[in-house]
Parts: sequence; structure tokens; C-alpha cells
Amino acid sequence: MAKTIGNYFDELRGTRVWRSVFRGGTGSSTLRRSLAIQQNVFLHLFSTKVRRRMVGLSATWYLGTLTFGTFLILVVTGILLMLYYHPSVPQAYADMKDLQFVVSSGLFLRNLHRWSAHAMVFLVFAHMFKVFYRGAYRPPREFNWVIGIILLLVTLFLSYTGYLLPWDQLAFWAITVGSNIASAVPLFGNKIHFLMLGGNLVNANALLRFYVLHCMILPLTAILFIAIHFWRIRKDGGLYAQQSEPKTLAARAAGSAAAKGAQ
Repeated sequence: MAKTIGNYFDELRGTRVWRSVFRGGTGSSTLRRSLAIQQNVFLHLFSTKVRRRMVGLSATWYLGTLTFGTFLILVVTGILLMLYYHPSVPQAYADMKDLQFVVSSGLFLRNLHRWSAHAMVFLVFAHMFKVFYRGAYRPPREFNWVIGIILLLVTLFLSYTGYLLPWDQLAFWAITVGSNIASAVPLFGNKIHFLMLGGNLVNANALLRFYVLHCMILPLTAILFIAIHFWRIRKDGGLYAQQSEPKTLAARAAGSAAAKGAQ
């Protein structure tokens, strides 16, 4: 009997990847409708119950919270820096000099933004290493591990796009080298290079493009995925507990094997 489109969708919804991303399932029953609301990040970001160990202090809690704290510092200092910055070739470097020598506490504000960015990159890597070596990427947390990878890439892109904004010699040649490396990608290198810079050279188009990416598109993307990341931590049973969860997974595997044997 030939399979219909509905049969293919049913098989897709039964796969491990689908069940990892969409936890509530589909259907028209009252249970399915309530699960669709409960498992929706926009409708149910905060849980009504929180496990006691989730609010306890631990190394993983430190790394994740410190990373989020540096992101908040970057958002606040970035908004303040935007008040004194013009993304134009004649004015960008002059604005940086004004922040350094004219604006009250401008040098402190810029350095706080800069060092917070360095700290965030370090903390994100440390957080990923911690999660990996503790095995916290295993089911049911594999989708949240993918979200973490995306957040790592967004963090690196934020750092890279902000590098050009001072419009000094260091920034100009660093972006030139980076864009030339991107142009070496097989087949799509020239297109990636043109898309990055808005042209063939690092000029006013590249500065404006990097400014929009750094101040609007990437921060909003980061906020969205951070919300999903926190939501999935709650939906996946809280932070990973190394002492208890391997035993729980082993018990589940043994139960599944016993059920298959009984069939």
C-alpha cells in the first residue's frame, strides 16, 4: 500500500530528532492541546515548579549565569556607546577618540564593553567544555546542546562584527584578513566575501553592514536563542545531575529492553 503524505509526517514525528525538538507532540485531544501550550517557549517560558537543585550554586550554574551576566553588561554598555557613535567612515574613528578623551567616563565605558566581550567568549567556551565533559548533551538534552552551539557561533560573530567599528588600522586590516580567508571557501568563497563586506573592499558599506549586524540582528538573535536555551533547561528536567541521571538513563534503557523482550 502506497504511503500518503500524512504517513510520512507521522514517521517524521516519531523520529528521535523530531521528539528532541518538539516535546508536546501533535493531535486534537485536550491533552495534546495543553501540552502544545505548556511546551511553547513564548507561551510558557517560566515553569510553575523548579527543582531545588536547580537553584543551588554549582560550577555549571556559575558558568552559564556569568555568561548571561556578561551579555547583559554588553547590552547596557552597547546601548550607551551607540549614543556617541556614528557608523560612517569620516566620523567613526573620531567618535572613538572622543569617547577616549572627551566623553565623561567614556574610556571606562568602552573598556568595560571590550573586556566583557572577551570574558563572554571565554565563558561560553568554558561552559561548552563543562557541558561536553559531563555528558550533559545526552538525551533528552541533545536539542539544547544544538542551541548552545548556535549561541557559541552568535557570540563569535558578535565579537567579530564589533571589531571593525572603531575603524582604526587594527580593525581595518583584521577584517581584511578575515574576509580574505572567507573568500577561500570552495565554490561560495567570493559570494561570502561580497556578502560580508557589501562589496569587494572594506569600505563604508562594510562598516554600516557590520554595525547593523553587531547592534541589531545578532543581539536580537542571541536574545531569542537564550530564551529558548533557558526554557529547554526547565523542560528537560533542570540542570544536569551527574550523580543521578546516568542511573536514570540506564534504568530507562533496561526498561525499554525488557519491554522489547516481552513483545
